[in-house]
Amino acid sequence: MEIVYSDEKLVTYLETAVEVDPERPVLVDKYLSDAIEIDIDALADSHGNVVIGGIMEHIEQAGVHSGDSACTIPTKTVSPSCLETIRSWTTKLAKRLKVCGLMNCQYAITSSGEVFLLEANPRASRTVPFVSKAIGHPLAKYAALVMSGKSLYDLNFTKEVIPRHISVKEAVLSFEKFQGTDVLLGPEMRSTGEVMGISYDFSIAFAKAQIAAGEKLPLSGTLFLSLNDLTKTHLATIARAFVGIGFRIVATSGTGRVLELEGIHVDRILKVHEGRPHASDMIANGQIQLMVITSSGDELDQIDGRKLRRMALAYKIPVITTVAGALATAEAIKSLKRNKIEMLALQDYFNLGEDIESTKKSQSVSSLY
Repeated sequence: MEIVYSDEKLVTYLETAVEVDPERPVLVDKYLSDAIEIDIDALADSHGNVVIGGIMEHIEQAGVHSGDSACTIPTKTVSPSCLETIRSWTTKLAKRLKVCGLMNCQYAITSSGEVFLLEANPRASRTVPFVSKAIGHPLAKYAALVMSGKSLYDLNFTKEVIPRHISVKEAVLSFEKFQGTDVLLGPEMRSTGEVMGISYDFSIAFAKAQIAAGEKLPLSGTLFLSLNDLTKTHLATIARAFVGIGFRIVATSGTGRVLELEGIHVDRILKVHEGRPHASDMIANGQIQLMVITSSGDELDQIDGRKLRRMALAYKIPVITTVAGALATAEAIKSLKRNKIEMLALQDYFNLGEDIESTKKSQSVSSLY
């Protein structure tokens, strides 16, 4: 799979990436730009009862494979009306499909608040273990019991559980083990595992998940910032977030010009093909501690951009390739500078009275984070 933004890119993809003939059709879908993706796991019994197990908001935008995207329970930015639509559609789907056991659905929510159903799978998903730990209920065990004839009432699992704590799932990406592989995230899954961070604060939960995934977040230093034309509208927001926590910004001419027009101080550096010193030299000299890069996907990026990202990987410099990931990282670093990470046993999050098992309350809780 690949996301293409022009006719030229589509032609290149068809000529180099796939073999096209009547027995190998190519499916072309419309891509929803700047949309939030939602994963939801639900459980249904043979009596027509349906309970939402968990609603996960992806931190990376729609278009990044769900297995590679970090996600959070409860949701962080989704409106109560969108959550109600998602719950309603999922329940109706499970009943109409006569699901007995687990079902996973994926949705996308546009910036205007329109909800799209991407897919519905009447089976268990890779997110079930994460959701089970986040809500304190063994969904796989429940699914086996309802498939053997038990009802959800027999299991005393009749309402969606909305935990007060925040659980963040993060993908483990082993790019360094595969020579020449680009670190960009896209519609094809690259992760080799998953980790989880829990806290009562989203930014700390996200930071814990990053640490567990082997990502060492710098608390200060220099950020290399390079966004493509499609994401440049978020440039100032990202830059201000990192400047606000003490980072110096370096960028090439195009990105630097946009930041200067926004009144943000930036130190300009040369692109790799423009001469030296450039970003690769700064990486080798230990002058860059963090990189935020969204790929343009053009021919130059496939050469210079890939080389730069691979070099950062070799020097163990964190490379963030999505806007949402950059903002979440800035939030996490800010919290790490102010707070000490506290480790609690998973059971400590599920003391009596800890969970709020009301759909109505879940909407207000979700809007708080």
